[in-house]
Amino acid sequence: MTRLMHGFPPSADAQVTLANWRQAPFSRWAFQHVRELVQSAEVANDPSDVHEWPIDRVEIGDLPIEADEAPPLSFDDFLADTSTDGIVVVSGGRIVFERYANGMTETTPHILMSVSKSLLGLIAGVLAASGRLEPDRQVTDFVPEVGGTAYEGATIRHLLDMRTGVAFDEDYLATSGAIIAYRKATNWIPLDPGEAPSDLRSFYRAMTERDGPHGGRFHYVSPNSDLLGWAIERATGRRYADLISELIWRPMGAARSAYITVDRLGAPRAAGGVCATLRDLALVGQLMTNGGVRGGKPVLPRAWLDDIAANGDPQAWAAGEFALDLPGGRYRSQWYVAGGDEPLLFGLGIHGQYLFVDAERQLVIAKVSSHELPLDAARSASTLRAVSAVRRALAG
Repeated sequence: MTRLMHGFPPSADAQVTLANWRQAPFSRWAFQHVRELVQSAEVANDPSDVHEWPIDRVEIGDLPIEADEAPPLSFDDFLADTSTDGIVVVSGGRIVFERYANGMTETTPHILMSVSKSLLGLIAGVLAASGRLEPDRQVTDFVPEVGGTAYEGATIRHLLDMRTGVAFDEDYLATSGAIIAYRKATNWIPLDPGEAPSDLRSFYRAMTERDGPHGGRFHYVSPNSDLLGWAIERATGRRYADLISELIWRPMGAARSAYITVDRLGAPRAAGGVCATLRDLALVGQLMTNGGVRGGKPVLPRAWLDDIAANGDPQAWAAGEFALDLPGGRYRSQWYVAGGDEPLLFGLGIHGQYLFVDAERQLVIAKVSSHELPLDAARSASTLRAVSAVRRALAG
């Protein structure tokens, strides 16, 4: 395969651009170099206060992973089969397994796609605990600009749980329609020749159609999360990137600064634009397994974490579009919850981005990938089976 972005300048077939960066094979380079394609804002860490990971390697490369109607894969083969760019497994607060591919290293920031939403849910929890963001308040209390749109009457909690009655078809393979306008507004794809520049906040004026009541079924709408980011900025008077830094990134001891993509007017892509190293992503999960506490100091509110693990409406989930992919699941505060006596919380992003948190077992798995398809049901199912196998293998 042609080496991407190699040469001065690269050959035409090796150039990664705003038009092709989310498509294979260009995504393998792009997902590790997003700020070279889309403007971004830094999420600063504190270099004087960095978490030092204990390392205690466990070899799980040969661990068998069940496969659909085929012989089991080894864990190493699973990683290759799911286009894994990097994975970190943490057990009991120690990194026990770590692999990188496609030029990625432990210091490389990788786009998290919609795992960004799960970080947003944690930010909302910190603000709710401090009284700066009331989940039962209407969105228009913070963002009156969406009055008269389909968001009229929706609450912050409706945004958090993806239960707005807003008509939006999140078809990642669409070539026209609202999702294309949304991508242009967020600066993720180029404008057509002669097309006037757009921006994320203005995009909401076009979201006028309803497809049900607020508080009804689970309905995955990424603009819900970006609107929540806007409401948070209004509630605090702070840039969202600075809030991530202040409320999570610095206090948890991130080793590297992260960054988030922004539109032409600086609006953050809270729904999917965070880029971070894999170790720092795993550190978010480790903070959650510690009940939100680091070094005896609370960073995330324990009650909010407990609410994510215990709540989310099963009936709303069962009526939603992902019910067949995760039977018996729930969705709460931008986190997926696989039910059971020991719930598994996870953030999920297109093209194979994951953060799994099993607080009971003190297990965290952070995985970033460059799947060819945005949604790949077979690879998603394989990943869930792999996580189950790791949970069993490390249970002792």
